[in-house]
Amino acid sequence: MKLKRIPEDFRVDELTDVAPAGGPFALYRLSKRWIGTPEAVEAILQSWRIERERLAYGGLKDFHAVTQQHLTIEQGPRQDLHHARFALGYLGQVARPFQAGDVAGNGFHIVLRDLDAAAVAGCQAALAGLAATGVPNYFDDQRFGSLGASGQFIAEAWCRGDHERALWLALADPNDHDTPTQSEEKAILRAQWGDWSACQGRLTHPDCRRVVQFLADRPTDFRTAMARLPIDLRSLYVAAFQSHLWNRLLDRYLRTEFRPEQLGELPTRLGPVAFPRRLDERQATALAGCELPLPSARLKPEPGPIRDLLDETLHEFGIELRQIRIKYPRDTFFSKGYRRAVFVPHELSHTLEPDELYAGRHKLCLSFRLSRGCYATLLVKRVEAEVVAPKDASHRSSNE
Repeated sequence: MKLKRIPEDFRVDELTDVAPAGGPFALYRLSKRWIGTPEAVEAILQSWRIERERLAYGGLKDFHAVTQQHLTIEQGPRQDLHHARFALGYLGQVARPFQAGDVAGNGFHIVLRDLDAAAVAGCQAALAGLAATGVPNYFDDQRFGSLGASGQFIAEAWCRGDHERALWLALADPNDHDTPTQSEEKAILRAQWGDWSACQGRLTHPDCRRVVQFLADRPTDFRTAMARLPIDLRSLYVAAFQSHLWNRLLDRYLRTEFRPEQLGELPTRLGPVAFPRRLDERQATALAGCELPLPSARLKPEPGPIRDLLDETLHEFGIELRQIRIKYPRDTFFSKGYRRAVFVPHELSHTLEPDELYAGRHKLCLSFRLSRGCYATLLVKRVEAEVVAPKDASHRSSNE
């Protein structure tokens, strides 16, 4: 089974009830292909010479996809903008900035390719079973794009008060998503870390230059230097660490609640995670109603099994719940609340067609809608697991 052979194989349309009704904020629809949301935003800011704090959007959309989402610009141009990899369409004026809470959900159109008859049957069986057990609501790999080669989360060091390490991870840690220019500038920072005057004249990225210029005058004030990074980047760092902690909590919960024969594993960048299968009605109902807390010092969980699992999860990192906070600056914080353990796709349908890219094979075209914060890539991994599992079982039987 193959996914994202071409960008059009993965289409995402952001859904919102926000509509133009007048106000100081220009509302736009951003349609993009082969470019990430942060990169598209940076290009918009440069094209129109706009300050970053005037632009707001509700979330990130995949690089390897065709996507549509919304954004606002305070006193923004009342016109369209065209770029090689995106188009920005002006929709009208609204009263306030667009934010995450304005995203009602996302519509998906996904193509699974290179399927033989057995794989098609496995996919269709898996899709039919999703309504009963749902999909584990993990944060998927794209949530962790800020995690560099070191494998250490920026916000983990930040929470511990190691501001220099956090800043090094943010500015100098190599990352697979780096552009050639970013790779070069990170190498300069790694080689000359602490010699801010030497670094200063060799950097072109505005975020790096701003931080390094500050450190040239106050060379050990890493705490304040962190605050010089854009707020959307700082928020991404915090969200990535919190999301990983929550994923570890959900994995631990599922492995505690269900028997080993009722669990499979899904591959993720940070290691395999458990998913439930073949649940009885009582188990499925209980799981559908389960919500787990997002780790945060602002959370005050009652004593009990979930609190115990949360403490065990944090113990893996040698950290306590009270430490899951950012003391400075106050505009960056961990979310407080609960997240459902599983999700069920809405309006799920599929069609089977010949695959024009793989002769003699089939493609399965999926269409569905997900609530905000749920990952379609997890649904695809869940379907793929049911296709792979029978082959694995058959292979084991032949060797026993």
